[in-house]
Parts: sequence; C-alpha cells; structure tokens
Amino acid sequence: MKPEEILNEAAALQEELQAIRHDLHRHPELGFDLDYTLPYVRGKLTAMGYEPTPCGRAGLVATTGGRKPGRTLLLRADMDALPITEEADVDFASLTPGRMHGCGHDMHTAMLLGAARLLKAHEDELEGTVKLAFQPAEEIFQGSPDMLANGLLENPSVDAAAMIHVMAGMPLPSGSVLVAGGGVSTASCEQYHITVQGKGGHGASPHLAIDPITAAAHIHLALQEISARELDGNEFGIFTTGRFAAGEVSNVIPDKAEMWGTIRTTDPENAVGERIKARMQEICSGVAAAMRCQATVSFYDYCPCMNVDPALAADTLSYARELLGPAAIDLSVVSGGKAGGGSEDFSFVSHRVPTVTMFLVAGDMDKGYCYAQHHPKAKFDDAVLSRGAAVHTWLALRWLAAHKS
Repeated sequence: MKPEEILNEAAALQEELQAIRHDLHRHPELGFDLDYTLPYVRGKLTAMGYEPTPCGRAGLVATTGGRKPGRTLLLRADMDALPITEEADVDFASLTPGRMHGCGHDMHTAMLLGAARLLKAHEDELEGTVKLAFQPAEEIFQGSPDMLANGLLENPSVDAAAMIHVMAGMPLPSGSVLVAGGGVSTASCEQYHITVQGKGGHGASPHLAIDPITAAAHIHLALQEISARELDGNEFGIFTTGRFAAGEVSNVIPDKAEMWGTIRTTDPENAVGERIKARMQEICSGVAAAMRCQATVSFYDYCPCMNVDPALAADTLSYARELLGPAAIDLSVVSGGKAGGGSEDFSFVSHRVPTVTMFLVAGDMDKGYCYAQHHPKAKFDDAVLSRGAAVHTWLALRWLAAHKS
C-alpha cells in the first residue's frame, strides 16, 4: 500500500466526514452524558461491520485486524464538548445553549470514524490489531481513567497508543501535522477550590461584618508570589483562578467568597505541584486569619503530564513524513522543545503504554480561524478531516508492519 493511495481513499470520504462532524457539532454533550453522541458513534461503527462494545460509563471500543499475528495499536478520539455558549459564525452551530464543541472533539470523532472505515477496508493487510477507542469526559479528566479501569488496554492487550488533537489559531498552514517528541509534551493539571468564610452583614455597616471578598482578593494576589518568588526560574509551575464568586446583591456583604482554578506543572513526579499545593494551604490560611476569616482549600481531578515515548514518536514522525512530506513537522521545531501548558487526560494512558500525541492544524489564521480552542468563537477547518483519518490509518498500517515481531 502506498501513502498516496491512503490519502486518495481518505479524500473520497471527506463529504461523509464533514456531515458527521456537523451533526456532532450541532449536538454537543458534556462529560459522561453522551445520550446522542454515543449511540450515534455506535451506529456508524456497526454499519461499517464493527461490533463495538461498551467500556466504562460512556466509552466505546472496537477492533479491526487480528487476522495476522502481531501487536495491538490503540487509536483514540474524545467525544465530549465544553460548557460554553457558541459564538462562532458557522451554519451548523450548537443547538444547545451553554454547550459547544469548542475544543474540536467532534473533529476527533469524525476523523477516527473515517479511519475506522479505511482500516476496515484494509483489514487483511493489518499485521496485527487496531483498537479504536471513543472516549467521554476528557474535558473533566475522568474519561480516560474510567476506560482504563474498565479494560481499555486489555482484550486485546495494547502495545502502543496514539491520538490526534486539532489546533486552531496557529500561525501554520492548515493541514500541518505536528508530532510531539519524546518526554513530557503537555503539563499536568489539578483543579482547586478555595472557600473563604467570613460574616455577612449590611453594606452600610462593614464594621459589624467580616468581609470575605476582601480577604479572598488578598489571597488571590498573595498566591501569585508562589510563581514569582518561590519557584526556580527553570521550573514550570502556574496556577490560574478561572472563577471567583461571592454575593448576589450590591448592598450586602456575603458570608463567603469562593475561587476555583487549576495548577499546572511539567514535572513528571509532580513534586512541584505538591509544593505549590502546600504553600497554597499555608497562604490561604494565613491571609484569611489575618483578616479574621477562615479559608479551606480542596484539590480534585488530577491529570498527569503527557509522557511521549521517544521511539514511538520517531516512528510516527517518519510515517507522517512518508504520507505528508514537509507538512509533517517535529513539534520541537515550533515549541523550542518546551512542553505545552495545556493538559490532556490521555496522559493516563501514556503512563501505562508507549504513547504518542499528534496535533493537526485545523485552519489558517489569515483565513478567519484566529481563535484558539476553548474560545466561544473558535472554528475548525473541515477540510482537514480526511487528512486526520489518513494519518491515523497510515500510522496503524506502518507501525504494525514494522513491529510485528
């Protein structure tokens, strides 16, 4: 099989993949609650001749190949959306207010369904098995661990894993594929919640109350000193307060103020993250006490760094260049060798089996694709769908053939 043949076969699926993506985009769903998406994907796979099986709360797996002895490669797509209201100027916008496929997971699902069709057509050529995983709840870092706990890497046993993530708002030509090199490619992430308890009262009598908003504001500012003054300049450790809530009316001092945010590091052992968490506890308690309040801090939904296998990354870049030529790029050339600050829950898999991540540029900035993912106005170029399907397929064919012994 020649790479241009796979590209041509994938191109023939473009219209179908675009229709799938638009359908999924109109019906975004969150977390594990995929009442529309899950049966939709199952139906597509079944129509192709697969026998998809449930995996965990809302995951789905299907296999192809296995007619020849060999290893097993896992290909994954995530399916969930974000809890934001879409503002993108597209004619297939979300039909559900407050939900949007703003991270491109509809693209991922459509591309892997395309790869499923191509791999089924070439099933006799596979020197081993391809396991397709359609995953829920990536945005809350719970889908991958749930599928792992329910046998994702078993029956058959998975030897290596790969994923593609689309990227918008990048200064690179649409259709470029960036392959992450070995080592840490994306940061860990952990959520935090801070509650500052004070004493409510009338806005006209602050001396009779204990204002938690003022204390919370001082805590927020004090926490910035961790990154600015307590971490080594060579360490990557950041935290962001993304939500701050207190009170409901303008003339009442509330009883409490709350903050939610994230901690991110690129330390595989998470020692930096643990140090940040310890100092957050101390700073929150100390600043709150100084202002006659009490503060509590909780941490949840930890996601580790993505750990890319060097050998698998080198193979993947080589295969991608066979398929795409100069449009396949070593990510380190663009990133300067630095890990990205974003996080990805497929990282749980990367700590179990050799894993590689690829990024597919989905829209030229100068053609209106100027908003990055997670923005309400983010758009992704449908034209790359067939290319993503081809990359999945070619990687599977080539890696299994090269590692059959």
